[in-house]
Amino acid sequence: MRIVVQKFGGTSVANVECMRQVQQRVQASLNKGYKVVAVLSAMAGETNRLLDQAKQWSLRPDPAELDVLVSTGEQVSVALFAMLLKDNGIKARSLLGFQAGIRTDAMSGHARILAVDADRITAWLHEYDVLVVAGFQGWDPIDRITTLGRGGSDTSAVALAAALKAESCDLFKDVEGIYTADPNICAKARKLEHISYEEMLEMAGMGAKVLQIRAVGFAMNHNVPLRVRCTFNDEPGTLLTKEETGMESMVVTGIAYDKNQARVTLLDLKDKPGIAAAVFSPLAAAGVLVDMIVQNASWDGLTDITFTVPTASLDKTKGVLASLADLVNPDKIITDLNVAKISAIGVGMRNHTGVAAKVFETMKAERINVLMISTSEIKLTCLIEEKYAELAVRSLHTAFGLDKKEEYV
Repeated sequence: MRIVVQKFGGTSVANVECMRQVQQRVQASLNKGYKVVAVLSAMAGETNRLLDQAKQWSLRPDPAELDVLVSTGEQVSVALFAMLLKDNGIKARSLLGFQAGIRTDAMSGHARILAVDADRITAWLHEYDVLVVAGFQGWDPIDRITTLGRGGSDTSAVALAAALKAESCDLFKDVEGIYTADPNICAKARKLEHISYEEMLEMAGMGAKVLQIRAVGFAMNHNVPLRVRCTFNDEPGTLLTKEETGMESMVVTGIAYDKNQARVTLLDLKDKPGIAAAVFSPLAAAGVLVDMIVQNASWDGLTDITFTVPTASLDKTKGVLASLADLVNPDKIITDLNVAKISAIGVGMRNHTGVAAKVFETMKAERINVLMISTSEIKLTCLIEEKYAELAVRSLHTAFGLDKKEEYV
């Protein structure tokens, strides 16, 4: 049995006209002799509508009940699309997450997939040519509905493709693929023909919203060939794959940015063994994702620590720090929301020198002050003032030769 998985996002299923275009995609695969597992998101705007509705009923909606509510968006999509397929003579049926055997942990709102019952889905495929599966959802060990977080339908599709050993997994969206930078702020951004899993992980981690970061990690761990394509044209999109020979010839593959960051500085901490652990362990226990960290040199037995957290986690961070009053003076906590992270990303950075120098020279030329720096094997990130974020993206895009196709540094 030859199987392909196709995932369609909210804008792809926004109305009946869009769904008819989705039907054409499915039919094209059927014509080639494939069985199709079509994973659908909720219609565009539906999840937000349901979340707003929850707030009208409850000041603090119960997370488990919220999962039950928001998962109905995908239920509507798959039912309507299955009707459309059946009216056109296609043997199809809809499946919700639990019917498709997508088992998750019990973390409401951002559950992780533990297993997929491939035998159950394969049995359905012997009877039907198309299974229309609700993305974004599963069921936990006590049989409650769970959801996988924003963009979770991507992860649903990749998990199904891995379990079924599908020949391909295409994620259809309203963009033509992965770009060297956000085309909304960088007019010279180019669509990439391919990108490594590692590079895409870094870009997704930096706020690129084309793919959910967990979907990319799942694809990499299970070696799922993943392609990002546009529902509304026949362009081939961007292929996500293992790092291949030749990828490193391009030093930097893309420039990413994240404005949803806050900087936190703790002044005059006692410089003694264990002080960093005393600060960051409680933050970790509270689920705060800390990224960039800088500790200044000691003077008179005191030190400063500066770090970044997502903007949405700043209030929680303040609450944790308030509980550490014996270590952190409340009057010595400084926060700044007017910052952004800018990253140059590329597997070619492993074997090429001068990337940091080029980044800093570019920032200098634009008179942009670098507040913090962090590096990994294939990424260099600078924290800068938010007002310069778009200028920095465009300038680095040009500096690393990304404006023109096939121009390498």
